[in-house]
Amino acid sequence: MLMRIVAIVFPVFAVIAAGWWYGRRKKPDMTFANHLNMDVFVPALVFAAMADKSFDLVANWGLAVGALVGVAGSGAAALLIARSSGVAAKTLVPTWMFNNCGNLGLPLAVLAFGEQALAPAVVLFLVSNLLHFSFGAWYLDHHTRLANLWKIPTVIASVAGVAVSLTHFPVWAPLKIAIKMLGDVSIPLLLFSLGVRLASSSLSSIPLGAASAVGRPLVGLALAFATIWALGLEGQQRALLIMFGALPPAVLNYVFAERYHQEPDKVASMVMIGNLAALGFIPLALTLALPGTSF
Repeated sequence: MLMRIVAIVFPVFAVIAAGWWYGRRKKPDMTFANHLNMDVFVPALVFAAMADKSFDLVANWGLAVGALVGVAGSGAAALLIARSSGVAAKTLVPTWMFNNCGNLGLPLAVLAFGEQALAPAVVLFLVSNLLHFSFGAWYLDHHTRLANLWKIPTVIASVAGVAVSLTHFPVWAPLKIAIKMLGDVSIPLLLFSLGVRLASSSLSSIPLGAASAVGRPLVGLALAFATIWALGLEGQQRALLIMFGALPPAVLNYVFAERYHQEPDKVASMVMIGNLAALGFIPLALTLALPGTSF
C-alpha cells in the first residue's frame, strides 16, 4: 500500500518540484503560459472529459453535492475562525473554500484511479471553479459582475461538453483526438506552473500558514466523510470525495488576492505551506480512499 501511494504521489510532486527548481533559477514570467492554459488547454480537457460517452451527468450528482458541501462548509468554518482570531475574513475564507482541485486534484485522480476517474473529477473541479469565479470574486469585491462568468472559456467548454454528452451529438473522431491532445497539455503545465508560482511565494505569516495547512484539510476530510455517510456514496465517488476534501488551497487564491489587494503575502504563505503539507495529507487521504481501507 505504501509503495502504491508513493507511486501515485511521486510523479505529481516531481513535476511540481521541477517547476519550483526552474522558477528559482530562471524566475520566468508564466503569465502567458497560465493564460494559454486557462483559455485553451484546460477548456479542451474539460470538454473532452464531459463530452465523452462514458460520462453520466446524473450518476455524478453526488459528487456535485459533495463539492458544494465541501466548499461551503470549509468557508463557514473559516469564517468562524476568522471572527474569533482577528484574521481578516476576506483573507482566510476564500483560501479555505477553494482547494487545488485543478492543478493537483485532476492529475491525482487519474494517477490514483485511472482515466475513467477524470470525468467525475472534472465535476468536482467545475463546481469549485464556478463558485470561485462567481461567489469567490464577489466576496472579495462586491462590484464584481456575475454576468461575466459565462465569458470564461472553462465554463463555455463545460456547458458545451454537457450538451454533447446529454444529446449524444457525434463529434468527428479526428476533431475529438485534436481536442484531447490539447487537453493533455493542461495537467503537466498546471503542475509545472504551480511549482513556479510556489518558488516566488513568500513564507511570511508562517503561523497562519501552518494553522491553515492543517486545519483546512482536516475540515475538508470531515465534511467529505459526512457527505459520504449522508448520501451513501461508494466506490470511486467515495474515493474522489475523500481526496477532494484533503486537497490544499488553490494557487488561484493567491492570484485573486493580488488582483483584489487582499493581503497577498498572507495568502501566499497559506498556499505555499498548505501545498507542502499536502505531502502528508494526500497520502493519508489515499490510504483512506484506496480499496481495502474503511472508515
